[in-house]
Amino acid sequence: GDLITNAIEAAIHAKRVTYDFERQMEGATLLKTSEFGNEIIKQMQNAA
Repeated sequence: GDLITNAIEAAIHAKRVTYDFERQMEGATLLKTSEFGNEIIKQMQNAA
């Protein structure tokens, strides 16, 4: 629930996103879907 939502928000805030977000954000880092999944996991681990 909240852990996943917060991790997704943190990844977006860090500008480490997939193409659909990257094309709308200045200075964002483009990630593959699998890399975005890993970024979410990293953010969840950082929150724990």
